[in-house]
Amino acid sequence: MATHNELGVLGEKLAVALLQQKGYTILERNWRYLKAEIDILATKDDVLVVVEVKTRSTNVFGDPQNFISSKKIKLLVMAANQYVISRNLDHEVRFDVVAVLLQKNRKKLLHLENAFLHF
Repeated sequence: MATHNELGVLGEKLAVALLQQKGYTILERNWRYLKAEIDILATKDDVLVVVEVKTRSTNVFGDPQNFISSKKIKLLVMAANQYVISRNLDHEVRFDVVAVLLQKNRKKLLHLENAFLHF
């Protein structure tokens, strides 16, 4: 596995642990629909939370959350809609980002709720 893939897998594991620590129930990881992939689907307080995890080894070019494109957001919305329909869910849906910065022996995680309101 390429180094960047390993970094992404580690970032997702750390994000899952953070969300579980905050009381989220993890429903799915790496759920796919067509060309879209949702990193984490979780629930908390009867809200379905769609989580995009962005992991970087440096923030020299910007924080991890700044690398989410409008195209990616559209794909996530489309996939989330399909997930809700396919599961016949009646939940409020929220889109969060967990930004993971892994530098040498330091790790920094930032959980942004309703993240796409800021884009």
